Amino acid sequence: MDNGARWISADDALADASIPHVPLPLFFSPAQRIHAIESSGADLAITDRPDEILALEMGFERIGEWQGNALLARQIDTPVRLPVGTTKITFTSGTTGDPKGVCLSAGQMAATAATLAGALSPLALKRHLCALPLPVLLENVAGVLAPRLAGMSVAMPPLAETGLMGAAGFDAARFARCLEDSAADSVILLPQMLEAWLAEIEAGRLAPPKRLRFAAVGGARVSPETLVRAREAGLPVFEGYGLSECASVVSLNRPGADKIGSVGRPLPHLAVTIAADGEILIAGQTHLGYLGEPPEQTGAPLATGDLGGLDEAGFLFVAGRKKNIIITALGRNIAPEWVESELQREPVIRQSAVFGEARAWLSAVIVSHGVARADVEGAVARVNASLPDYARVRRFIIADTPFSPANGLATANGRPRRETIATHYQDKLEALYELQ
Repeated sequence: MDNGARWISADDALADASIPHVPLPLFFSPAQRIHAIESSGADLAITDRPDEILALEMGFERIGEWQGNALLARQIDTPVRLPVGTTKITFTSGTTGDPKGVCLSAGQMAATAATLAGALSPLALKRHLCALPLPVLLENVAGVLAPRLAGMSVAMPPLAETGLMGAAGFDAARFARCLEDSAADSVILLPQMLEAWLAEIEAGRLAPPKRLRFAAVGGARVSPETLVRAREAGLPVFEGYGLSECASVVSLNRPGADKIGSVGRPLPHLAVTIAADGEILIAGQTHLGYLGEPPEQTGAPLATGDLGGLDEAGFLFVAGRKKNIIITALGRNIAPEWVESELQREPVIRQSAVFGEARAWLSAVIVSHGVARADVEGAVARVNASLPDYARVRRFIIADTPFSPANGLATANGRPRRETIATHYQDKLEALYELQ
């Protein structure tokens, strides 16, 4: 169902009754919905759009209503075994077509919310705006549970009012109006939301917010230059880092504990270390396990799949995904997230995905803000001038459409699904390398 008080009411009621539940994002495709329902063994649906669930033909029948929402039920012959204590099953955004089900306990989510509320308590924030879909764990935990523990009020308008327009992308002007109307002083943003909003402010089409005091940005890497520009434009933005397996937030910059370029210091209920190969390991309140897999070993650190490091002051730096590392034909190891974040600090570039495995140079698929190709070429040239020669994008193509969860080219957190993008643009990418 759409964002709103009914969503929270259902979430609270199911948690209070110790009924494992699966928040389904509206942007999931029918195939992803079927996968989530089937793999979790869900036998009850609470929804404001019953026709979409019935159209999946999974045996659901309407049995009544709850707070104005339809109740749909189906018969399950063999229940799915879940780890003991599972309260919520959240599906990671991942990089493949079928999202992965992460099983979390109420205690794990409460621990994250409590430490997050404590970390932000010196700011004395009063009101939070939910600008992301509530099924996204980051908004669910950091945008609802933590603010409520801190005694804040929470505004949760329908998603269309926040500027999230599905496959059409993000309407920064609509978001800015919603932020002002809600009188919120905190919000959570995805990087592409920040970049689109910042571009409008820098162009003079929007004014900086009057009440906003804290904007957390996460989900994908943000270039330090973008954060500097945002603060100079009057946006109090602070980068963080999190994982579904850790009940969302792992670390966060905040006033008084801030280092641009890092993702902040880890929250105190987690222990973060770095493996010999640079992989980030996390111990503490981590998930119970994945759907369809054996329970996690109690006390074993979580191998995040992210590469990074800790500095002498305890700030965490994330370089990129271990499995995303591009090894060029010249033997250079490049994290595509690094190059992509540099590209996206250019106002004319909305999104990007960088490629070049076993090639002599890098290519990219770029989503522009509808400007002329010459403007994008100029932006790429400026970025290239700041990068070492092996990390420069030599050729690129302009994407047909923005990367979004709706078309399967981006995750819920806005990260590009590189494998899907590479398949979608395979012929055009191959043609780039055939040019002399």
